[in-house]
Amino acid sequence: MLAITNIGELVLVPPGPVRGSSMGAIPCLEHVAVVIDNGLVAWIGAMNDLDAPADCEILDAFGGCVLPGLIDCHTHTVFAGAREAEFVKRIEGKPYAQIAEEGGGIRVTVEAVRNASCEELVELALPRLQRMLENGVTTVEIKSGYGLTVDDEFKMLRAIRKLADLQPIELAATYLAAHTTPREFADRPDDYLDAILSDTVLARIRDEGLAEFCDVFCERTAFDVERSRRVLMAAAKFGLRGKLHADQITQIGATGLAGEVGAISADHLETIDQGGIDALKQAGSIAVLLPACSWFLGVEQAPARQLIEADLPVAVATDYNPGSSMVESLPLAMTIACTQMRMTPTEVVVATTANAAAAINRHDRIGAIKVGLQADLTVLEAPNHARWLYEPGRNGIRATLKAGKLVHTSR
Repeated sequence: MLAITNIGELVLVPPGPVRGSSMGAIPCLEHVAVVIDNGLVAWIGAMNDLDAPADCEILDAFGGCVLPGLIDCHTHTVFAGAREAEFVKRIEGKPYAQIAEEGGGIRVTVEAVRNASCEELVELALPRLQRMLENGVTTVEIKSGYGLTVDDEFKMLRAIRKLADLQPIELAATYLAAHTTPREFADRPDDYLDAILSDTVLARIRDEGLAEFCDVFCERTAFDVERSRRVLMAAAKFGLRGKLHADQITQIGATGLAGEVGAISADHLETIDQGGIDALKQAGSIAVLLPACSWFLGVEQAPARQLIEADLPVAVATDYNPGSSMVESLPLAMTIACTQMRMTPTEVVVATTANAAAAINRHDRIGAIKVGLQADLTVLEAPNHARWLYEPGRNGIRATLKAGKLVHTSR
């Protein structure tokens, strides 16, 4: 049994999904304590009412704020290589299409991943996950998508599974072989889809438990709506829930497709239109926004306020990847959501806990603080969550708990 005492503010996020204006109306309790038993939240109450047994372990919050454990529900954390040369070229004004034509872009990462072993991919990703843990993150979704051959996609998925056993962050794996068409299949996207969507491949993913979700990059430069529909429908037959990279660069109807197939989430949404909003709302899909990506690329942010006002459940994630969002800090992405998307600190906390949990189908267990739910908790040094997000650029995490176990402490 563990008691967290002297909590200055407890952000009492309810189980997700939390929709629209409700995201900004979360109760915050002051001067309280939380008791954890068998990995679950067992009691919440005033500090003065705490009656813990003599053998109860104590974690003193020293007046700090306590949140649900943060959830990064859209990342590409398993990769090899670096693309700083591309970063400099973009600063100098070269468009991504030109960089790709010159041999840059995703091709650089694909080549590095293909040349790396599964063990090397694991070794590269471990310190990234450790730093995420130190930033209060307790659950991370990780996509494949940089192998672009059947064998290399399986290598990435197996690396994710190994990582899940080597460190305390809970991982959710997503099959993103439909990230783009590789050079071996230039001008033959349907042949490539034949390879990655064969019954044999999808059955192996299902039978080996290598992924829970299937994602597709639905974009003019990747896969159109018809091909994206094919990807999601094929994967669904083998139990993989659908996700989409949708409406990032151009509006081609990706969010409409997300609504049509009942995707668990549609991610990016920088160019979403009213039809896409209506489709997501009708399907109950989570709108996952990636503010660090737009910030890193220097492009316009997704219309967060419009989505919230439309009563959608909005989540926020880093999109951590070596090309368009080399940002592994979810707290930094959260502050960017506040300053550039005009989301309130409370909305952003809900977006990275309850709604992020819903985006990876874990909202019945994590992402909230409630008696009976798993005790995934983040203890801040700041006295309240607004103060924390107001002070980006330094680590303000005092402690991180996963299933009631202290997995990181700064003291």
